[in-house]
Amino acid sequence: MLDLSQYQSLGAALRDALERWPDEVCLIEDDRGREKARLTYQQFKEAALPLAKALQDAGLQPGSRVAIVMTNQSKWLISAYAVFCAGGVLVPLDFKLTPAEQQQLLKHSQATFLIIEGFLWRNLAGAGGVKDTHVRTVLVTEAPPNTELAGAQRWEEFRASGEPTFVERRRDDWASIVYSSGTGGRPKGCVMTHRNYLQQCIALTALYPFWPGVRYLSILPTNHAIDFMVGFIGPFVCGAAVVHLRTLRPEFVREAFARQKITYVSLVPLVLKNIERGLRERFAGLPLHKRLALSVLIALNRQLTRRRQNLGLSRRLLPDVHRAFGGELRAIIVGGAFSEPATLQFLYDLGIPAVNGYGLTEAGTAITVNDLRPFRADTVGKPLPGMEVKIIQPDGDGIGEVAVRSETVMSHYLDDPELTAQTITDGWLLTGDLGRLDTAGHLQLFGRKKNMIVTAGGKNVYPEDVENNFEGLPVKEFCVFAAGYLWPERGPGREELLIVLHLEPGQSFTSSLRQEVVARNRRLLDYKRLSGYVLWEEDFPRTASLKIKRDLLAEQIRRKLVRDQGVVPL
Repeated sequence: MLDLSQYQSLGAALRDALERWPDEVCLIEDDRGREKARLTYQQFKEAALPLAKALQDAGLQPGSRVAIVMTNQSKWLISAYAVFCAGGVLVPLDFKLTPAEQQQLLKHSQATFLIIEGFLWRNLAGAGGVKDTHVRTVLVTEAPPNTELAGAQRWEEFRASGEPTFVERRRDDWASIVYSSGTGGRPKGCVMTHRNYLQQCIALTALYPFWPGVRYLSILPTNHAIDFMVGFIGPFVCGAAVVHLRTLRPEFVREAFARQKITYVSLVPLVLKNIERGLRERFAGLPLHKRLALSVLIALNRQLTRRRQNLGLSRRLLPDVHRAFGGELRAIIVGGAFSEPATLQFLYDLGIPAVNGYGLTEAGTAITVNDLRPFRADTVGKPLPGMEVKIIQPDGDGIGEVAVRSETVMSHYLDDPELTAQTITDGWLLTGDLGRLDTAGHLQLFGRKKNMIVTAGGKNVYPEDVENNFEGLPVKEFCVFAAGYLWPERGPGREELLIVLHLEPGQSFTSSLRQEVVARNRRLLDYKRLSGYVLWEEDFPRTASLKIKRDLLAEQIRRKLVRDQGVVPL
């Protein structure tokens, strides 16, 4: 890989990567089992430079802000490199936001250029477009041939001849403005510098390296901090390839592992759970003698790899399992929320390491990652190289707020010095997450600071921690809340926990399901037990990385249910 310590900017590092590996494949677009595009680093460069020149000719100056609203595809990365080459600042926006939310963030970011996919532009233009923002140039990708673009230009035709002027940037110059999860009300634009990204890439690739021939499957949105780093910057500065799927239907995701010989993938816990469910269903469908033989081999692999991962051994013991994943998979990196330990252990026992990571947009990408020395399913791993992690005001059990200090922590929140001062104190980023460092240096998480109760006996109880006891519950999704968080007006002295249950379509809350919830509840310590449940009929709101938006879900419940209405005692 490139020695990133020698570079001042992402643009300079990416420019040298394009020169160093011209004949290596860098991008593959896979759409329902067939390739739509395959680019080498040389072809990527030939696509990006005329775009960079056209952007400069259209008035893009060093520091100009360029928003991208697009699904995962090669045009996203080509556009991003063209922006960095011209010295611009990237504003990656979530394509799943509503037009009103996108317009709000466009206005807040002060982006003057917008690069947007055709169907998304149609929605945005229909809602008023960008008339109240600072955007002056709109480039639309994949617009149907005869479509009137209403003042916008076709991305595919927006090109200029001649070499663009490569604009040098310094490490502390802005590289991007990334909006942290939660878009309602007060926008939180994290200003990330080139230093932040370069240091993050150095730290991550020290543990999970890329090289020419490696293939990373890009499933999370590229605008998300995780995929921007490990689905773009990390692979490119190492000469590896990124595979974009133009559909996320489970059957095509499964097939892509084998067809494209995937090496790494980053997932969120919800997708990982679907993979586990599919494997278990496949195993359950085997004849009895094959199921028994498989159980013996899994137990043997578990025993032999308990202290140290051994991919070669696992692939020999369980060849059919590994062939289903392409035979080249080295790790599944899980972020966005804490995964169920049982799911991680299940996959590790098959020789497929699914490693927990923990991070925040404000901290670049990742703060901690499991290094598999040894495998631990009960933590989010150890701090990455260059990360300092401490626990602020720990209680008697060692649990307190997680704080991090590193060169990957954002510069500030855009135009919000008050929020910046509340979040970064004496160089330490206050995460708002509650955690504990164990004697081996692993971080264990216990939930968010504000969704917590203190019992009459002085015990702190974290709803997210209680959720672990209900993992595998046969419902579509569930979430545990402090009742006082849902209804603050209930007042002190009524500290209770409630579970919100969203059932599968056509499923009913049967007596057997209720008995299972009650039985699991009884296994908890008295002060951690749920006092009741709420049946919820709508899908839980989720972020781009499929993490439950607890704040928004709580607000929806609060609007629909007044105080105890709808709460059924257990």
